Amino acid sequence: MSTAPPFPAADPLGEALHVLRMDGVFYCRSELGEPWGMTLPPTPGCLWFHVVTSGGCRLTVDGAGAGAGAGAGGGDGTGDGADRALRPGELVVVPRGTGHVLRSAPGVSAPDIRSIPHPMLDGRYALLRHGGDGPVTRMVCGAVRFSHPAAGDLVASLPDLVRVEPSPIGDRVQDTLRLLAAEVEHGGPGSDAVITRLADVLVLQAVRGRLQADAATRTGWLGALADDRIGRALAAVHREPERDWTVAALAATAAMSRSAFSARFTELVGESAMGYVTRWRMHAAAEFLSGGSGTVAQAAHRFGYRSEAAFARAFSRVVGEPAGRVRRHGLAGTADALAAFRS
Repeated sequence: MSTAPPFPAADPLGEALHVLRMDGVFYCRSELGEPWGMTLPPTPGCLWFHVVTSGGCRLTVDGAGAGAGAGAGGGDGTGDGADRALRPGELVVVPRGTGHVLRSAPGVSAPDIRSIPHPMLDGRYALLRHGGDGPVTRMVCGAVRFSHPAAGDLVASLPDLVRVEPSPIGDRVQDTLRLLAAEVEHGGPGSDAVITRLADVLVLQAVRGRLQADAATRTGWLGALADDRIGRALAAVHREPERDWTVAALAATAAMSRSAFSARFTELVGESAMGYVTRWRMHAAAEFLSGGSGTVAQAAHRFGYRSEAAFARAFSRVVGEPAGRVRRHGLAGTADALAAFRS
């Protein structure tokens, strides 16, 4: 089996986002005539995003605390959960799928979006026309999720609300927003596919911008990836979770002695090297089983366990769900998140 390259990831944050893999769950192009409002219920495991391409609206996030703040491109950094205005060219991300309300003005009735007709143009893309006969706001909204279970570390590091405000030409996020707005206003054949791809790019840009702007969010393995030596070991585990890793092998990858490596790893990551290997291996196993094509016995063999029972115990301890259940139904909340808005 090949060994990890003797260098850390050139782009630690890019390495993390690549490993965690983002999938689209639901996209919606909305045309909303004043007065209008809609409530988006809690959707565990998903990141909600909203882009105003023309017009404007108000946003209230349930229980948003002091952690809310700006992402790439700036923002007000407020986090009191109060009603706030969204303008054209503005992007907001609700990282933890928290329930929230969008409306044309404070006090306007806001029914659950699931009760508002939104014809599905394909399995994930809907068109929503809602509201009265007043001025129209156009938006692109949606929900995405990181498919790797370890994404919880990244999502937990983000504030309640990531807000990217309009900025001068040349900003990468704004360049993407302008492309998205043009596609919404003047799109032709294939426009739905273009809009979903651009929306995915925007969410990644917003998350990346927030992590780059605030070093305090890069904790645990996310921060340790940037370390010249520990980053090598982490990248190697991420690329080959099934390998029979030992402290000695990881220390050699990092070009450190075992004792120095163990101490440095625990200091930066917050857990022992082998504890991290086990946790990451079980996350990889959960992803393998969620696909439904492999059995628990195959997962045990793939990830280095001689006993299916020993693998099942380790899996339940780390993931919090039985391996058999994950194989049959996927990780908790995922199926509901995929289906909730497709009725």
